[in-house]
Amino acid sequence: MLKQRIITAAILLPIALIGFFLLEGLAFALFIGLVVSLGAWEWARLAGFAGQPVRVGYALVVVLLLALLHQAPALAPWLLVAGGIWWLAATALVLSYPDSRRYWGGAPGSLIIGLLVLLPAWQALVVLKQWQLGNWLILAVMVLVWAADIGAYFSGKRFGRRKLAPQVSPGKSWEGLLGGLLTSLLITFCVGLYRGWSMGELVLALLGAALVVLISVVGDLTESMFKRSSGIKDSSQLLPGHGGVMDRIDSLTAAVPVFALLLWMAGWGAW
Repeated sequence: MLKQRIITAAILLPIALIGFFLLEGLAFALFIGLVVSLGAWEWARLAGFAGQPVRVGYALVVVLLLALLHQAPALAPWLLVAGGIWWLAATALVLSYPDSRRYWGGAPGSLIIGLLVLLPAWQALVVLKQWQLGNWLILAVMVLVWAADIGAYFSGKRFGRRKLAPQVSPGKSWEGLLGGLLTSLLITFCVGLYRGWSMGELVLALLGAALVVLISVVGDLTESMFKRSSGIKDSSQLLPGHGGVMDRIDSLTAAVPVFALLLWMAGWGAW
């Protein structure tokens, strides 16, 4: 299993680096669209549809919607606001699982939820890419999420006692969450000192980073919630040793749109 994970990572890493940081414009939108479309194919399974016709059909619907969004950039702020609202609602759904299943709307409602998970994430990355220091912004949100994951893993393994969401993901603990959050905040603080941010800017950056990290955890738990409800371990086996695409991007689907919204509210970029 470890050998398989290493081989898959060695193949995917250069592809991901090229796609995220070297592609521009339409090529970048298509690259992210491919990732999101694969995620949609997997999400249909999480929603309870095991048959390939429905899963492929759902992925094609997402492709069409992405094409529409690319042709109608004026919809971007509305979509990202909808994404932000969804992740607040998802927090409540995760915390109240399994009782919250009654609010999903069954399998059809789960497909709609999939759109709220995937489409704003695509839109946010496309928007970030167009803003000043676009590549650095994308790298920044990824580092926040990855640092939180690493910090949560080690602190949870060492100090984890109290379960964060035992009905959704029994392996996660409050101690792990705190360790991951502190890791990301430390990195943000160091970056702020290096770049010479004022005290006000530093405080806002730390608050924003904390929110992004917390929402990224909700993204992770949301996918875990749907996997648990569907009785499956991984979203798919597309990535040998790593599970599926959604298993790798679940935290980012939540973190990226919230990150973009916060930057917009701070006056970083225009639509």
